[in-house]
Amino acid sequence: MMIILGDSLHNFGDGLAIGAAFSLSIAAGLSTSIAVLCHELPHELGDLAVLMKQGMRLRTALLLNMMCACSAFIGLWIGIPLGQTETAREWIFASVAGMFLYVGLVDMLPMLHQYDGKSNKVTVAILQNIGFLAGIGIILLIALYEDAIELSL
Repeated sequence: MMIILGDSLHNFGDGLAIGAAFSLSIAAGLSTSIAVLCHELPHELGDLAVLMKQGMRLRTALLLNMMCACSAFIGLWIGIPLGQTETAREWIFASVAGMFLYVGLVDMLPMLHQYDGKSNKVTVAILQNIGFLAGIGIILLIALYEDAIELSL
């Protein structure tokens, strides 16, 4: 149950960030959506794996994961009007950025300390840090080139 509630709250925050970004501009909204997508794909697959490891059937786990994902739409609907004011938008972005870092570090570090697999702990730490730094690099590229994103409707 903790995974379901935590994931729902996390997805709500993602929706807030996307809504606030779209209220700023379409380019900011698209770049934020891409960043959230890159973050959420492995996160949701991990949640699905944990739910199934706890004995939940695939169909039930998928349904619960989908329900959690829908909380992002609630965050989006709240984030768009809140994002109209600069102060609220800054608070939303700061909170969600902190949440991204928190989830990344909280998921990564305990796994490293509890790791007892065949690979060396140092190798696992290096691979995790490469993934973490690659994520930072992708987000940096999106932030640097978000003004170049053009969308013609």
